[in-house]
Amino acid sequence: MKAVVIKGKGGPEVLEVVDVATPEARGEQVLVRVHAAALNRADLLQAKGMYPAPAGAPADIPGLEFAGVVEALGPDVHDAVQVGDRVFGIVAGGAQAEYLTTHPRMLAKIPDALDYEAAAAVPEAFLTAHDALITQGRLEPGESVLIHAAGSGVGTAAVQIARAMGCSVLGTSRTADKLEKAKALGLDFAIVNPSGAFADEVKRHTGGEGVQVILDLLGARALAENLAAVARRGRIVVVGLLTGAKTEIDLNALLARRAAIIGTTLRARPLEEKIAATRLFAAHVVPWLERGVVKPVIDSTFALDDVRKAHERMASNEGFGKVVLKL
Repeated sequence: MKAVVIKGKGGPEVLEVVDVATPEARGEQVLVRVHAAALNRADLLQAKGMYPAPAGAPADIPGLEFAGVVEALGPDVHDAVQVGDRVFGIVAGGAQAEYLTTHPRMLAKIPDALDYEAAAAVPEAFLTAHDALITQGRLEPGESVLIHAAGSGVGTAAVQIARAMGCSVLGTSRTADKLEKAKALGLDFAIVNPSGAFADEVKRHTGGEGVQVILDLLGARALAENLAAVARRGRIVVVGLLTGAKTEIDLNALLARRAAIIGTTLRARPLEEKIAATRLFAAHVVPWLERGVVKPVIDSTFALDDVRKAHERMASNEGFGKVVLKL
């Protein structure tokens, strides 16, 4: 099969499309013929040698989400999926290839209205956003939520999920253009924050109370403002570290707010926890996709042989939504 392989450490230049052995479905695994795979920032970090794949995942084939067709079932698979099913899901690595193997409970069926490119733009973004907002952040209908990097893949998914729950949705971005596009997805209040200051704007839009939940994809440089912007007994859910991983924390501010800071990642979780998150996604988000309540947001689509251009687009931070590879 053809696959994107990381040759060395660096930027898009270390990526090559080569022929590798096709995996086999063994035990309780299914073989999926991948038709499209979306990119994530983790792919860029893995190419640089900064985010190695966990044990059991292909060490040199990037890709965390995919859409395709079930090609074969392992001998221990019973009833979860059938050969020919259109499916999408997340993996710990190896999605940027023509075939992959995964656990059947890590798959969800693609709604009829979505083609493979659109479906590939869903799993990582919507699973991450749903898990961070609802499972980790305990977001309740009608609460207020602040979503950083609202134009990113996770950001656009989070905006739509929060809107579907009837929440008041605030969002930040470095550019007004991305925020304007996010308004069409359900963003109520846009905050352009090139300087990193946003707490005063959050308070202005929330009557001085702050927001109940903050979905933070920024990391270090946003922490102090997050603590100033979160409501009493609010929850700050840290998903990304775009501005760094280390910073000081004002514990007085944390105590005064009686707030919680929650760190979360999907890739490093045990299989059982990933399955649980996938089943909640299938139960709650897929029906929204079927009814058009939420939708994937695609920035651009590239052929597999143009994977370097796709990674360059991802690294530029200029996109709105997901970058997708068509296989």
